[in-house]
Amino acid sequence: MTKAEITAEPGTQNITITRDFVATPEQLLRAHTDPDLLVQWLGPKRLTMRIDALEAKDGGRWAYAHIDEDGTEFRFRGAFHGEPTVEGITQTWEFLGFPGVVSLETLHFEDLGDGRTRIHNLAVYPSVEARDGMVSSGMDVGVNEGYERLDDVLASL
Repeated sequence: MTKAEITAEPGTQNITITRDFVATPEQLLRAHTDPDLLVQWLGPKRLTMRIDALEAKDGGRWAYAHIDEDGTEFRFRGAFHGEPTVEGITQTWEFLGFPGVVSLETLHFEDLGDGRTRIHNLAVYPSVEARDGMVSSGMDVGVNEGYERLDDVLASL
């Protein structure tokens, strides 16, 4: 198990996330676009996930909520830009707790051979302040816990 490398260079609007998986690009694409798989791994362990929409196609929208034990919902939404493929996924991403702060995310699957793939995720925020808010939100915990659970999902495919 490895931790994700999360980088937020000072003064930029970007967050980059890189992590290796024992999986093929095809398996990672499926885990990111199949609602039955996505609910098993995305987000912090302490939250459950409900998918309200997932249209993994060019122009398709997505919406989901992470739900705390007390019923508090943390809702997110976005849209796909271009067709999701084994090369990667491009989408917008918005946390509805901060409506109107939309990032553009590009996820690239790098085939390392031997059944291993490296994920490169670049998220570009509308401002440095918006990016800094995301970094300070504890997103690293959600990313790393989610990727740990993704390891388990991928092992079962």
